[in-house]
Amino acid sequence: MKYGMNLTRRDLGKLALASLPAATLLAKPNSKFGGVQLGINVPYSYKDMAMSADEILSKTVGLGLSAVELRLQPVEAFLGVPTELVPKRGGRGQLTPEQQAERKAAAEGLRKWRMSASMDKVKEFRRKYEDSGVLIEIVKFDGIDAMADDEVDYCFTVAKVLGAKAISCEIPLSRTERLGKFGEKHKMMIGYHGHANVTSPEAFGRPDSWERSMAFSRYNGINLDIGHFIAGNGFSPAEYIQKHHDRITHIHLKDRKKNNGPNVPWGQGDTPIKEILQLMQKEKYRFQATIEFEYPIPEGSDLMTELGKCVEYCKNVLSGKS
Repeated sequence: MKYGMNLTRRDLGKLALASLPAATLLAKPNSKFGGVQLGINVPYSYKDMAMSADEILSKTVGLGLSAVELRLQPVEAFLGVPTELVPKRGGRGQLTPEQQAERKAAAEGLRKWRMSASMDKVKEFRRKYEDSGVLIEIVKFDGIDAMADDEVDYCFTVAKVLGAKAISCEIPLSRTERLGKFGEKHKMMIGYHGHANVTSPEAFGRPDSWERSMAFSRYNGINLDIGHFIAGNGFSPAEYIQKHHDRITHIHLKDRKKNNGPNVPWGQGDTPIKEILQLMQKEKYRFQATIEFEYPIPEGSDLMTELGKCVEYCKNVLSGKS
C-alpha cells in the first residue's frame, strides 16, 4: 500500500471491513421506533442475491436496522452448500431433455445435502446476527411448494433454529393448503407475499385471496406488500390490516402509484406509508414493517444513501417529526 494517498470514506470503510469482523464496527442497532419494529428484506433490497452473510450483516447494522426478513440462500452458503447444487436463477424457457435431467439431478443432490446439513452451523449463523443486534424474524424460501416433504420440514426447522417467528414465500394460492399443514405441524406461521395482480385466482393480489388461503389453515397468513396493494386495488390497506392483523406475519414497505403505477421514492407515490406505520404504532401491532427497496436510484445518489432515506422516513413518522 502506498502511504500518503488520498482515501475516500468508501476506501476507509473497505479497509476497516477487511481488518475487523463486521459485528465490531458499529454499535448494536435498534430500529424499534415508537414500538414498531422496522426491518429489511435481505439480500433482495441490497440488489445482490449472492451477497454473503457477513456483508448482509454489515450493511444492515450500518443502516441501524435490528431486524430482517432473510432469504435462505446466504444461510446455505454459510453452511457450505456445493455451488453446483445451488439452483440457477432464470432459465424459464423450454429446456432440452439433457437440461431437464441435469436440473433434476441437481435438485436431488440438493435435497440429500439438506438432509445432512448441520443445525449447529445454523445456530452459529443465528449467534453471529444476534451478537450484532440483528434479529432474523422471517425467513423467505423460494420454490418451497415444489419441494419434497422432507425438504419442507428442513425449511421450517432452519427457520426455527434461526429464531424466526414465521416463514414467507411466493407460491400459487392453490398450493397453500399443503403448506398450511406443515405450518400446523411445526406451529409456525406462513406469510404469503402478493403483488399487484388482481385478476389471477392464483395470485395474492385482491384482499380475498389471503382469506381463501387462510381458510385452509390457521397457520396460513399474510405478507402484505402495501405498495403492490395500492397499485393493484387502488385503495388503502389500512382497513384490511385492522381486520386481519392477527394473521399478518409482516408487511412490505414501498411507495407505488395507483393503477399499477411505478415504484417511486418514498413520499412521491400513492401508498399510505405514514398512515400504516402510525396505525401499527397506535394499535401496538408487533409484526415487522419490512423495507423492500424497489424504486430506481436517482441520478447522483446510490443504493445505501436511498436505503438510509427510507429508514429515516420511518423513524421521523414514528417519532412524530413528519
